[in-house]
Amino acid sequence: MLKTSKRTPCTANVFLSLLLILSPIFCQAQSAASASLAKPEKIIIDTDIGDDVDDAFALALALRSSELQILGISTSFGDTETKAKLVDRLLGEAGRTDIPVAVGISDPKLQIRLSQRAYSEGGHFARPSHPKAVDFILEQIRRYPGEITLVAIGPLINVGAVIDKDPQAFRKLRRVVLMGGSIERGYDDLGYTKPHGPDAEWNIKNDISSARTLLASGVPVFMMPLDSTQLKLDEIKRAILFGAGTPLTDALTLLYHEWGQQTPTLYDPMTIAFIDDPKLCPVTPMHIEIDDKGFTRAGPGDPNAQACMNSDPEAFFHFYIPRVMGK
Repeated sequence: MLKTSKRTPCTANVFLSLLLILSPIFCQAQSAASASLAKPEKIIIDTDIGDDVDDAFALALALRSSELQILGISTSFGDTETKAKLVDRLLGEAGRTDIPVAVGISDPKLQIRLSQRAYSEGGHFARPSHPKAVDFILEQIRRYPGEITLVAIGPLINVGAVIDKDPQAFRKLRRVVLMGGSIERGYDDLGYTKPHGPDAEWNIKNDISSARTLLASGVPVFMMPLDSTQLKLDEIKRAILFGAGTPLTDALTLLYHEWGQQTPTLYDPMTIAFIDDPKLCPVTPMHIEIDDKGFTRAGPGDPNAQACMNSDPEAFFHFYIPRVMGK
């Protein structure tokens, strides 16, 4: 017992010395791990903003997400130049003119009414020129291989063109998060009435070939279909959000009134919310086939997508509204 008591102070001193030596190492490792976890995810958003209003609400959430580094925003479908000017102004109002805006493939045959055209006119924050979307997206993929999430919230015209131009580079994307498809529930099926089955969803049916090409590309695809994205921004929620009076929420208020309808359905913002917090839209591996009418059918076969089949609208809005308000 006497010998043990004499050794105890020495052992304690050795332990304390080791602790003093190793503590900085452990702290550095912990700090490095924390920094790695906190590193923003690089994203590019491809959007058909200006048609429906939900695209603007998706961009607003992305701008308020510290989890994300927005490398650029590209415009899709129809009058892509006017849409780029709309994005210019929205970013300018939000104080984010540092984010590049690229013009997607334009198709003059598409006579799509831009309900928010007036917002893009007048030269507010308009840039003298914009890079081409396909070239811009490929340039970013090559610069950051394996790091970029492509967020597709419009018809997949630009996405298909990127794959066609350089499929090997496209496969260096980290993943694609897509608002598109309708697997079990179609438009206006909110779970309160007898389901009428799936519909041919807008983003898929307007470029079926590109949607099929994406699913066959080998890049991980995370699909947010109508089943989980019919999120109604009702009058009470609008009053709270628009009442914040920030430059960003004021821009959304103006775009909402130009849109000219009553209750927006925030389909597209779920893509951003999912990246920020995957628990808001849990996904299930599926094999998806797209028929000639643009229906997305789940069937047998190896999974080629992960689809979110259900979400909690209240959980989504409790996340979305305070975030966009800046609270």
